[in-house]
Amino acid sequence: MKREKLKNAKRIVIKLGTNTILSSQGINFQKIDRLAYVCASLQQTGKEIIIVSSGAIGVGSLELKEEQYPQTIADQQATSSVGQTILMGHYARFFKYYGLNVGQVLLTRDVVDFPQSLENVRVAFDTLLAKGIVPIINENDAIAVDELNHLTKFGDNDTLSAVVAKIVSADLLVILSDVAGLYEENPQINPQAKLIDQVEEITDQISQMAAGKGSEFSTGGMATKLSAAKIILENQQGSMVITSGEDPSILFNILNGEKIGTLFTNKG
Repeated sequence: MKREKLKNAKRIVIKLGTNTILSSQGINFQKIDRLAYVCASLQQTGKEIIIVSSGAIGVGSLELKEEQYPQTIADQQATSSVGQTILMGHYARFFKYYGLNVGQVLLTRDVVDFPQSLENVRVAFDTLLAKGIVPIINENDAIAVDELNHLTKFGDNDTLSAVVAKIVSADLLVILSDVAGLYEENPQINPQAKLIDQVEEITDQISQMAAGKGSEFSTGGMATKLSAAKIILENQQGSMVITSGEDPSILFNILNGEKIGTLFTNKG
């Protein structure tokens, strides 16, 4: 029955991981194109779509021909500034083809922690959505630093996407990842590992199921996704689904109430 409730979700945050955007050949234009088509189709049915996109450092690293994740804060900031520009250009081009305008929003933690600026952010999102514009959000890696007790940096976009979902009172957060959901064991180690259909509480047992990290250009992993789930569950509003980003059309299935990925939702 809880899957059925997803049919009524109106305001939806979609988070894309670096490994979803990039392939071994570079930027996966086919996925961005498919995502744009899906978002346009959903908007036509009255849905409001917000995207949280990773990939700026990964795209920048490809453009600058770097072979590994930048090691220093200065290099990360420089690489991100290059990649973010390229990434937004591609989003704007593909989404425009399907009749959608996109708007870039770069956030740092201090902005959402301060009441006045938080309200400004909320108004900005509401205004963009009211105009039919798809906000595309990323952490402002070019200026955010984590040396001051994490005062300005979220650290990963899984957490950022949950914070955004909370800010905009989203009905659903969908994390499109390189894994199909939360498994009882690591499926790369045990191919027979069982996919968990639904989680209502992040227990110690659930937390222990998360291990590892993505590619050399990503900062997240299942642990950060469970941290995002905690934010969603603690907020007592909305739900979250972790699923594969191999084909963004899977969003249609999720919003049709089908058993896709792992659903995180409150009891009751």
